[in-house]
Amino acid sequence: MEKYKDVAIIDYGMGNLRSVLRAWQAVGAQARIINAPGQILPDDILVFPGQGCIVDAMKLLNSTGFDSAIRDWLDAGKPFFGICLGLQALFEYSEEGGGVECLGILKGQVKKLRLAREFKVPHMGWDNVEFRRGIADSLLEGIPADSQFYFVHSYYVDCRDESAVLGTTEYGGTTFASAVARGGMVATQFHPEKSQIKGLTIYKNFLRNAK
Repeated sequence: MEKYKDVAIIDYGMGNLRSVLRAWQAVGAQARIINAPGQILPDDILVFPGQGCIVDAMKLLNSTGFDSAIRDWLDAGKPFFGICLGLQALFEYSEEGGGVECLGILKGQVKKLRLAREFKVPHMGWDNVEFRRGIADSLLEGIPADSQFYFVHSYYVDCRDESAVLGTTEYGGTTFASAVARGGMVATQFHPEKSQIKGLTIYKNFLRNAK
């Protein structure tokens, strides 16, 4: 079997994991859902999906050992894809739920969207992502520059590590990192599994180029 075709999706007790599972299967991955770090195999692609409250998610990660497993995985440069909450958890701190320490993989904080009244929160629906070329071009193969993706979130990433910012989105006057990439790691604020063919193209490209 070719390396990195198995996808392990972390079950952190929240969200619709089945839609993520089906999306990875649709692009040719042998995907499964896991609920313990011991179920991660050496040649997996590790996926952290995301809906729900970061406070509860971090409690589960810390109590199960997934927090250390994710840090070790990323330190080793192994392939990892984070989605929505799975992006936010990579940073140092989140304001949600009164504040919580996150994984601290990337520098920056997760902040609440505070917008003028005419802009609805959560930010829900299709929106533009302005990708920065030269960071992860193989991931963006077949993705037009003016592509839109599907968002559902009330908090955004204020990333202080500009070299990791793969894409940005502006909503209600706030510009935030909507995609990051470093080494084997990619994470998005938008939901590729809800973003039709463009989202599946990103998954397919990631699967093909995982090293």
